Amino acid sequence: MSLKIAYLGIDLLHSALRTVLQEDCRVLKLFTCATDNVTEFNTEVLETARAHRIPVSLKPLAAEDLAWLAEQGCELLLCGGYYHRLPITEAFPMVNIHPAPLPAFRGPWPMPVMLLRGERRGGVAMHKMEATFDTGDLLLEETFPLSSTATLADYMAQVEALLPGMVRRLLREMPVLLANARPQGEGTYWPCPTEKDWTITPKMPAAQADTILRAFYGYECVYRSGARAYELIGGRVLREPGAGPSFPVDGGWVCAPRVRKLNCDE
Repeated sequence: MSLKIAYLGIDLLHSALRTVLQEDCRVLKLFTCATDNVTEFNTEVLETARAHRIPVSLKPLAAEDLAWLAEQGCELLLCGGYYHRLPITEAFPMVNIHPAPLPAFRGPWPMPVMLLRGERRGGVAMHKMEATFDTGDLLLEETFPLSSTATLADYMAQVEALLPGMVRRLLREMPVLLANARPQGEGTYWPCPTEKDWTITPKMPAAQADTILRAFYGYECVYRSGARAYELIGGRVLREPGAGPSFPVDGGWVCAPRVRKLNCDE
């Protein structure tokens, strides 16, 4: 196949990059982002780049980068989780991997929104990139069932399971998929969740607290009781206090393997 590709992304959708390389494509450059390597990581994509001698950039992709890629004969820019807004070029296709159904769940972090809302189907979409977020014509889309107890980790595991087949199809059928791209039509843009969305309080019902913990599982949630505040990662609600730090809610206890006390003014 030997397509020349630019890849943008962090570890969130790393199987897309692995599949590109398994398909014998040449990655001209990896554009990734600095991450905290606590809840979001770039270590796997950087290790993959080192192993395959792929040049790396941690700077936001700019118009001059697109011009350089065009000069190198780039045939596809594939974006799999990237923090920065991109300039758009017509020199080669630009395709984004969106880990939620479109056009219903546009936005920078739709997966927690879906879990907070109790949605029962998740999905992965691949679409052309436009100047506005998540509005480009659809190339591919797959959906999957979500259980009522699914966590964000469960959601992303299903995304990762679908990605290799979708990436292979994109690479092998790209001319046909581009020619048959389907306009999304009207949709809904969901802003990025804020601290209010991942904050738990003592009087909150246990079921509501657990929904929040599931929606942001692997990321920071906050438990606030008066002037006291704690950051929790990987928490769930139990009926009884756990062996470690436990925080009461209405009908249960929040327990987490990673707990950090926050300053009162945070």
